[in-house]
Amino acid sequence: MKKRYITAVLFAGMLAMDSCSVLNPNVTEPVFLENPNAAASWVTGLRRQLALTMNQVVVSTELVSDNYYNNRTLSSKVFDIPQIDYFDLDVNNLQIQVQRLREMSEYGLNKVLPADPAATAADSAEVYFSSAFAHMLSGELFVALPGSAGGPVLTPVEHLQKAVRQLDQAIALSKNAAETAAYTLLKARAHYALGDAANAAKFAAAAISNNGTLLRQVKYDGVNNVPNDMQTYLFSSTNNEFAPLPRLDFLDPKYFHTGLAANDQKPVTIVKAEESWLILAETQIAAGNLTEGRHSLQQLLQLVANRPAVMVDDKKETRNGGNRTDYPLKAVQVKFDANDAPRSNYVLDRQAGNIKVYTVSGTMVTGADLDAAITEDQLLYMLYRLRQEIFIAEGRRMTDLGIKFPVSQTEQLNNPNVKPEHLKAQIPSFIPLGRGMDDFTYDKTNGVVTMKFDMNAVLVKNKHAKEISPFIP
Repeated sequence: MKKRYITAVLFAGMLAMDSCSVLNPNVTEPVFLENPNAAASWVTGLRRQLALTMNQVVVSTELVSDNYYNNRTLSSKVFDIPQIDYFDLDVNNLQIQVQRLREMSEYGLNKVLPADPAATAADSAEVYFSSAFAHMLSGELFVALPGSAGGPVLTPVEHLQKAVRQLDQAIALSKNAAETAAYTLLKARAHYALGDAANAAKFAAAAISNNGTLLRQVKYDGVNNVPNDMQTYLFSSTNNEFAPLPRLDFLDPKYFHTGLAANDQKPVTIVKAEESWLILAETQIAAGNLTEGRHSLQQLLQLVANRPAVMVDDKKETRNGGNRTDYPLKAVQVKFDANDAPRSNYVLDRQAGNIKVYTVSGTMVTGADLDAAITEDQLLYMLYRLRQEIFIAEGRRMTDLGIKFPVSQTEQLNNPNVKPEHLKAQIPSFIPLGRGMDDFTYDKTNGVVTMKFDMNAVLVKNKHAKEISPFIP
């Protein structure tokens, strides 16, 4: 009988191996499962895989969105268009990382946890969470995706429903209040994506009631070869890799290092209390309760104001020298589109001194802006702006724009369940093509940079489109 070896994929996820590590061919599945504390080891591997998955999610989706454009790097040259082909290697790489997280979670649930008498409830809760998060990403980011290796292709709704069920399991097992609050807010996020306003609001309120400053982040380890890739592209690289849309310049970089980059890899947020207020506000605004919606957004601003900010030396950031050479480097005024009035403090002069960096959340929206928003559309506009600014560099904006990746060609060639309709990306008709979302003009004489499109205004104009605004029919 052949020995059953733990696959290289799963074993690599189990151990945070450095570049000098060797995969031991003698570690068979039975040997690993009989080791003491196998469940704890597997949970460590899941955390590592979650970090790798979020690397691919953040880098790919931020490029597709209007948040960042590829200014130099070897990362995707077409996502900025946006052009998303099922045969694109970057599409396949994203699917691989999401599916790997799901498969490792399933192996943990079906094999590791039952075999380890020392497995704790906390171990089980984290494995269920990892499974839920993989299904949530599958539902949010893809037009469809298999729910098992080589298995049937599930719709986004089916993935999100499965995520909710797995989160229920995690909540039932969790004895940690902060973890329970995080799982509860993720349930709200899943119901948000499903368009279930009642449950989205219910679980968002429950999460913020349990923990008003909730924050769960994915940690990175540059020493052991798990760096934060977005940090590399935004700050640590010697070249200017990604550049933000100029009106978002004040929020960049979200991730940075001091000292040696390998020793200072910043975490990426996947759950934070801000989302509770955003979900509550959107349910209220969509229901016509504008006063309540405005109040929720005011509460949100108080939370954001209390999040940490640090002063960082970013003088080496030049923005130019890559795909564009006209990025404003001085503190010029910004217009969100050609019809907008000039606004100040959005583009920073990084040579004038250290800049303020918002490590969790930041925004230029003010209480006065919210007070001036008196109609549904005006409040929705503020809400979309807040979502964009608060979630920047966290991999959320692409979903708000209604864009989804297709199933990859590699999956198609190996899974007979993949149909032609699964191979086409979802790009709503209102999305500007030809790199329009990232485009701007710079009037150096008058010191004004103007965005070609204000995508938050575009979202409001198209709020009835089926791909966006889940609570508005």
